[in-house]
Amino acid sequence: MKYKDYYAILGVERSAAQDEVKRAYRKLARQYHPDVSKHTDAEDRFKELGEAYEVLKDPEKRAAYDRMGTHWHSGEEFQPPPNWDEGFEFSGAGDQAGTHADLNEFFEAMFGGARAAHARRGPSHAMGQDHHARVFIDIEDAYRGAQRSISLQLPVVDAQGRISLQSRSLDVSIPKGVRAGQHLRLAGQGGTGAGGAPAGDLYLEIAFREHPHFRVDGADVLLDLPVAPWEAALGSSVTVPTPDGWVEMSVPAGSAGGRRMRLKGKGIPGNPPGDMYVILNIVLPPADSEPAKAAYNTMRQAFNFDPRARFYR
Repeated sequence: MKYKDYYAILGVERSAAQDEVKRAYRKLARQYHPDVSKHTDAEDRFKELGEAYEVLKDPEKRAAYDRMGTHWHSGEEFQPPPNWDEGFEFSGAGDQAGTHADLNEFFEAMFGGARAAHARRGPSHAMGQDHHARVFIDIEDAYRGAQRSISLQLPVVDAQGRISLQSRSLDVSIPKGVRAGQHLRLAGQGGTGAGGAPAGDLYLEIAFREHPHFRVDGADVLLDLPVAPWEAALGSSVTVPTPDGWVEMSVPAGSAGGRRMRLKGKGIPGNPPGDMYVILNIVLPPADSEPAKAAYNTMRQAFNFDPRARFYR
């Protein structure tokens, strides 16, 4: 994805009020409208202006765009920073019409998809809007369940038309067996209803924080396990960490690096539970002393082994 500086496209400061953004767009849209403009690039500029305005006119999209950082330059390759949307609360109820290109398409997928996932049925015009947020938990919480306090930030527009983030904290019960992508519904924690109507609900999408050892694939958990060459060659019993504690596992003799070993039912709890896959990573001890070098030299003499033999066939 290519980064586009929507503020530069519209010629406004990042601190501009919403009315300033609107005025800048209208002025430039009249100037570059293909039906009246004499500029050779009028059509492309008009489309670019429309894309920029589609994001900046919407407080939620604009706040999300700003959270991705200010150090990017137009035209450079861009990826949203990791976990940039953690705790970002939004209603997903912005105007979904308009162009679908690059960053704008990214926002359409984020906000439009969330709204469609939990669309209300039946008349609810007075009822508060449902809100959405992505929250990150530790993988251990999915194994045991937990009580957690989460912080959310909701974009709001002040009396001067400028956008700020309103913070709040909620105590949330994380159920045992919860999985990435699952939504927790907090009734009545969404937008305020009109005229005394009930508030909307808040949907929390669960994601797992990056772990130094474990990776998650659906309900399965993966672990790269370091083993010594003799453990892999001769077989061994090793102690393996899991998110729910330590277990003993047998490494069969003659195991190669990259071998996947399954610990049935040791993945994320559920019905059925996931599995845990241990991937063997053979680690060579360093030849950093004379005895160690002598041991490697003994190995070289003991084996008729060419690791590149398959290249010559």
